[in-house]
Amino acid sequence: MDYFLQGPHWADFQRALGRTVHEQSGPGWSFLAVEESNPAGKLLYTPYGPVAASVEAFDTALAALTDLARRTGAVFVRIEPVSAGLAVPAAAGELRRRGLQPAPVNQQPELSWIVDLDRDFKEVLADMKPVNRNLYRNIHKKGVTFRATKDPAEISVLLEFLHLTAARNGFKPQSDEYLSQVARSLMPTGAATLFIAELEGSPIAAALAYDSTDTRTYAHAALDDAHRKLSAGIPLLVTLMADAKEKGLKHVDLWGVAPEGQPDHKWAGFTAFKKSFGGRGVEYPGTWDLPVRKLRYAAYQLARKAAQAAKRAPAGLRALTGKLKSIRR
Repeated sequence: MDYFLQGPHWADFQRALGRTVHEQSGPGWSFLAVEESNPAGKLLYTPYGPVAASVEAFDTALAALTDLARRTGAVFVRIEPVSAGLAVPAAAGELRRRGLQPAPVNQQPELSWIVDLDRDFKEVLADMKPVNRNLYRNIHKKGVTFRATKDPAEISVLLEFLHLTAARNGFKPQSDEYLSQVARSLMPTGAATLFIAELEGSPIAAALAYDSTDTRTYAHAALDDAHRKLSAGIPLLVTLMADAKEKGLKHVDLWGVAPEGQPDHKWAGFTAFKKSFGGRGVEYPGTWDLPVRKLRYAAYQLARKAAQAAKRAPAGLRALTGKLKSIRR
């Protein structure tokens, strides 16, 4: 699979946000690294990268990233080697042997759900739950139609539905400016497409997808709660898949899912929805840090763990600590 976050269109988008992006490649490897900052200082982040055809190529890419970090003054490199010849679960040991350590949190999902399109689309439909197939085939009888657009101005449709969903479910979506810049940077090039479901000409659901050379990534979606009973989000996603198949793409990445046996996971509801379309799970090594300025990185980790411990401490102990600090002052 070709990961969109390591592609040239994502690099252009990051630059449009005002970020510094580095792209390097060699025999069997490549990476897109974005300069970011956190309490430790500057870092280089390679989302779902570096990409490598073998473990040997991965080591070369890692050396190039280390050299780049030294030249740019980065404290550490943050990687997500989803395509580097490192199989899970053995990847953890291989990464530790190379001096990496797990990042405090995974930046991108370590579990994803993939629907393969390199077969007849009837087979793709056959793997879905019957209700999904039936909605896709019959929802037009209720006056619902679907269309795709590459007009950045129409991102406002998705933004409106995201606001409604956020207010209803109490989550914070990505900012309007961020998604508007996504639309301005990626939709005119064909790297992003907005799919809209309409009831008698009025939008009732929308989904934004990103395309790489062989994979479409289902990135953002929301619907109008007033028409929830129509379940338009299901045939909208099937339409997104059918369109990807027509364009010759081989996979649809439905993005993050919850681990097995965790019904209380925050993604459990999304996971059940995504798995209803058939497909297969993919496990990635997760997000890892390679310290370059090791003393500074170690100090950052100590400070972070101390702050976490303070938050977990009982209220009485935190109050006593506060009093001791005031006495010392």
